[in-house]
Order: sequence, then C-alpha cells, then structure tokens
Amino acid sequence: TTMATQSSSSKFRTYAQDKEAIKRFLQEYMTANNDVGGSRFKYLEIMQKIANRQATQLVVDLEDLRDYDDSLASAVQGNTFRYIGLFADVVEEIKPAPTTELIDNTVLDVFIQHRQMLQQNAAEVQGQGQEPRQRYPPELLRRFEVVFSLPPLEKPRSIRQVEATHIGKLVRVAGIVTRATPVKPAVTVATYACEQCGTEIYQTITGPTFMPKTECVSQDCQTNRQSGRLHLLTRGSRFERFQELKIQEMAAHVPAGSIPRTMTVHVRGEATRAAAPGDIVTITGIFLPVPHQGFRQIRAGLLSDTFLDAMVIEKEKRAYSEHVITDAMRDEIEARAQDSDIYDQLAGSLCPHIYGHDDVKKALLLLLVGGTERRMADGMHIRGDIHICLMGDPGVAKSQMLKAIADLAPRGVYTTGRGSSGVGLTAAITRDPITNEMMLEGGALVLADMGVCCIDEFDKMDEGDRTSIHEVMEQQTVSIAKAGITTSLNARASVLAAANPLYGRYNPKKTAVQNINLPAALLSRFDLLFLLLDRPDMDADLRLATHITYVHTHNDFPPLEHTPLEKDFVRNYVSLAKNANPTISNELTEYIVGVYVHMREQEQEGGEAVTYTSARSLLAVLRLSTALARLRFSAIVEQADVEEALRLVHASKESIADTDTKAKRVKNSSNEIFTIITNLAREKDTSNVNMQEARTRSERRGFTPEQFEACLDEYESMNVWQVNAARTRIDIIDA
Repeated sequence: TTMATQSSSSKFRTYAQDKEAIKRFLQEYMTANNDVGGSRFKYLEIMQKIANRQATQLVVDLEDLRDYDDSLASAVQGNTFRYIGLFADVVEEIKPAPTTELIDNTVLDVFIQHRQMLQQNAAEVQGQGQEPRQRYPPELLRRFEVVFSLPPLEKPRSIRQVEATHIGKLVRVAGIVTRATPVKPAVTVATYACEQCGTEIYQTITGPTFMPKTECVSQDCQTNRQSGRLHLLTRGSRFERFQELKIQEMAAHVPAGSIPRTMTVHVRGEATRAAAPGDIVTITGIFLPVPHQGFRQIRAGLLSDTFLDAMVIEKEKRAYSEHVITDAMRDEIEARAQDSDIYDQLAGSLCPHIYGHDDVKKALLLLLVGGTERRMADGMHIRGDIHICLMGDPGVAKSQMLKAIADLAPRGVYTTGRGSSGVGLTAAITRDPITNEMMLEGGALVLADMGVCCIDEFDKMDEGDRTSIHEVMEQQTVSIAKAGITTSLNARASVLAAANPLYGRYNPKKTAVQNINLPAALLSRFDLLFLLLDRPDMDADLRLATHITYVHTHNDFPPLEHTPLEKDFVRNYVSLAKNANPTISNELTEYIVGVYVHMREQEQEGGEAVTYTSARSLLAVLRLSTALARLRFSAIVEQADVEEALRLVHASKESIADTDTKAKRVKNSSNEIFTIITNLAREKDTSNVNMQEARTRSERRGFTPEQFEACLDEYESMNVWQVNAARTRIDIIDA
C-alpha cells in the first residue's frame, strides 16, 4: 500500500518540486557561445540584464526546457498560466544584484522607495522588523514579464484547429489581423489610501473587471471602530499596456463553402503595437475562456467566449523599413549590383513560371522599387509610387502576375473589383464593441499603405466605387467626412490593376478607346497601361505550350537564360534600393523636356490618341527613370535610365495600338527609320551620323534592332548612304 501511495503521488507535481526544478534550470542551463566559443549561462545573463533594467522580458524557449527537463516542458505547455507565476517567483528569489547604477528611476520607483523608507522607520520605532516585500504585492515591485516561446519548427495551427482540448495550453495560431484597438493602460495593482488612518491598501487585479474597494480594512480603523473611505492613488498603482486584436483565418485555411473564423487576441506589455491591420502574423499564446461577471454572466447563460492571451507575435512579412539586412547579404547585393544584366535577372525572378511578358515584368520590378517622392517647401507633394494597369484577353496570366506581386511585396493586398465596394477599398465607419465609440476601419488601399494594392477584375467594378480610387492614386490620401469624423488617412500605395476589354476579348473591329472603356481621368493616373493580346502565332503558341506542359510535368519552371533569384534576395535588394534618392542633372532635364514636347507633337499629328499624353505622362517618365537609377544604387539619373523608361512607355503604348496600325507600322518601318536618321543628320547639320545614337533613337521609337539593321542594308544597297567597316558611322550621300 505504501509503495502504491508513493507511486501515485509521484505522478502528481507539487509546487515545491516545480519551483526547485525551475530554479535549477534557470541557474544551470548552458548554451553554446557562438562569438568566442565555449558555453554560457543563457538565463543567468538575461536575469542580470533584468536586474540592470536593460531588459524587461524573460523569454523562456520551450526547446531549451525540453532539452533540460522534458516532463517540466510538457507541464508548462499544458498549464502555462500557472507556470508564469512560478517562473516569476523563482526569478525574484534568485535574481542577481544590479551591476550598474540605476539612474533613470520611474515615478513608481520613487513612490515605492519612499514607502519602503516610511515602513522601515515605523518598524524601527515599534521595534518590529518587517520585510517590505511581504507587504507590497509582488506584481507591484516586478519590473519584468515571463514569456514562453514554442520551437520554430512547430507548425502553427489555423483558428479552426484550436479546440476545447487546448484551453489553458500554449498554442501557436496563424492568421491575418483585421482590427487593432488603440493601446490603453490596464491596471494590474490598484493602490488606495485611507482618509482616516492614512494606511495604504493594495488590490491585485487578475480579471478583465474588478470592484474597487471603498472601506478601509486596516488594523488602525478596526481598533478605532472607524470605516475610513478609500481613495485610489493613480501614481502608486501599477499599469500595463493593453491592446486587443482580431485575427481572421487566412484564405488558404478556409474549407470550401465556409466562412472565415475570427479570434480575439489580448496583447499586453512589450508585445503591443507589434502588428497592424493587414499583417499576416503567427501568435504564440495561451488559449483561455472569458470569465464573465455580473450582468454579462446572466446574459451569456451557459455559453462562454474564448480569447488568446498573446505572448509572442511574429510577422510573416516585414515592411521595407523593418528589414534587417546582414552584412553578408549587403555585400552579396552590392556585388550583384555590379552585373550589367542585374535588371534582367531581377525582372525574370518575379514570376519565372509565367512565360514571356518581359517588358511587363520589368515594369512590375520598377513598381516594387518606386520612384523618388518629392515634397516642396510649400507643402506640395509629388508621389513616387508607380501605378500600372494590365488589360488583356482572358488566359494571359494577368491574375497570376498580380498574385505573385502581392506575395512578393512586404505589404501586399489582393482584392477583386466585383467583391470590393468603395468603402471596402478606402475606409468604413464602425462602432468599437469595447468602448462603443465610432471608429474608422481602413479598407484595402489603407491596409496597403507603403506597399502594393493589387485589384483584379478592375473593369467589373461599379463606376461609383471606381471613382473612390482617383484621390488615392494621385494625392495618396483617403479623405473621410462621415458620422462626425472628418480626417484624412494615408494610402501611399502603388496600384496594380488587371482588367478585360469591354467585350471580354479584344475586338479588332473597334478602336482601342472603345475596347478599353475606362474614363480618361482614371487612365491618365496610370503610369503604364499594357494591352496583352492573345493572337494566334504558330511559333509563339508552340513555345508557350511547351512551357506550360513542362511546368505541369515537372512541377517546376523550365531552365531559363538566368537562374531566378530567391524571393528573400529580391525583397532585400528592393529594400536596399529604396534608400537611394537619385536626382536629375540640368543637361538631362533639357533632353527630357524635348522628348515630352515631341511626344505631344506626335499625338497631335496622329489624330485620335489611345492614351492622353499630359503632364502626368512626363511625371511617369521621371518616376520610371529614378526607379531605374535606384536599381543601380546611383545618386544621379543617367540618360540610359531615361531612354529605358521611354522605351517602356513606348512599349506599353505600342501594345495598345490597333492591329491595322501595327501591321502598317511594321510594313513601313524602313521608311520611318530612314526619316529618323535623316532628321538626326539635319539636327546636327552634318552628313555623318553616329551609328549608336541613331540606333538608340530608333529603339526609343519602338523599332527592333533587326528592323534597324534591315533599313541600313536596304538603303545602303540603294546607294543612299554608306556604312563604315567598323559600323560606327553612317555617311549620307544624298541627304
């Protein structure tokens, strides 16, 4: 019987055994020291920092605890809330003395020191010694918090997978933050003072609500048979930061035909402000029921709500400003930046599984990098974000490119036109369920602030909802005047839109303007507008079909000319490139002005224009040029950057050109290149034309190198000009 009793008692853990095991773990656990070699006492070092006020968190890794004592680690994961208090008590006992002088005392430190001195003086007068800690609640004197973290290899659960068996346990949950309340102070220890005897009374708050004390229960008031009134001392009370988050299941975790589930998350202390609406997060915390009291308990009946008491919040994708780039990664990026074809490598790495669309991928890379933002002395603001619209036939991989960019961008939001309303894109007025106040809830464009907002099925949006984007695309703000709230929210996002033509497919019998069917006020806000057509072409169809079948067969993209770079490398490269702030020289300014005037002249001579060339088109060229200079980490925009920007603008316009016009242009390409070369000779007032300059001007007008060489050979055979042996100069015989 005695043996059975001993064996049964050994199955149960006691406070004394657990505290002794925790004490040994904190004092004895050692880990490898990567800096100088050897080993170090990991948790003793953290406790020393806590004593020196250099740290406020004791993060206990359950993987370390499992290596040291597997049974204790299992007990902590199964009953986490209890072990937080045990670890805190043990740290208070074995915490070393400060090794540095504490200079910056807080108000609460001064308050506690003053009370301890008063108590010690009173004890000396009465001849009774008393430890001050016995009177003060330990939560009032504690200057740290205990946090448990799960091993990184443990897979996070979806909200749907957190069940009743996980109540009280430490779980890791993945989701997207949909709402975050402002951070407010929550009282943890309330301090009262009696107006009769002056005694201080302390009340530890453990739940979401509490009943304040009103009558003094000290020995003095009981002896004198008085019931002194208590007054709350705010300066002597202990407060901590509190924030409530709402997380929602990610789309990948929602079963077909189901609605995404949500979960309430309570965040305290150092973990507050770690996530904002729109962030994809993984939260480690304790799954607990909500203790209802009073009228709420009567209303709830037998039902109970649950929440997650957060400890560690990890963001899946960090903003560009939060990226921490190591020295090794910085060196690799700077070495790669010297490659002459880094522009093509980065563009080809965006979505290598999609065949073709080289110019579109280059434009999307510049959208990620962005141009330079300008702010004038008088407060005028010129945006640096680049907006792109992809319009084309069904099945040309528009949506796939949008998904790839939304996944690659650190702050990318993907939405569809039919499933989005005007307030869903900008901002909506809601009522806060906690404070019952009216509050603003940001839409997709506000959530994508300092990121990319991808809008699919742009043509399916209602006209009224589409007009709400106009202000965001140019002024980059969302102005609200609803329910007594008049404000302006930041929406500094690049807009990447995808749309189908008016008739579903491009109708060659209609003009381009009739096919696009978007208002000019909206089209002019897009820096680039690409038209992706699905025309029958035997060679192109053969290559495309080979690519698609290879992807399906091998579950990977076929070998490319450049090996695609890793996503993390592209993110870090873009993050570093965004720090550059290139400027444009005076000589280049004159060149850009001349090109813009020439574009306007061409539009006037060409009759009906597909896109309206305005001052916004000039700003688009400047933004694309500065983005290209950023890719080279250059402080000055070069002429090659401007020429590549003009080539992209012309390529986008060339894709919009009507089929007949395009065919006619191909037929007369030699005549137009001849006109370009003779005009260049007339400008220089010479019969000798530089070959590279003529080639660059022809390519900028949208002609290929093959067409340029064909024109040279054709007119050289007609003895109109001669080309030197080195092919560097054109000598016009009859100019």
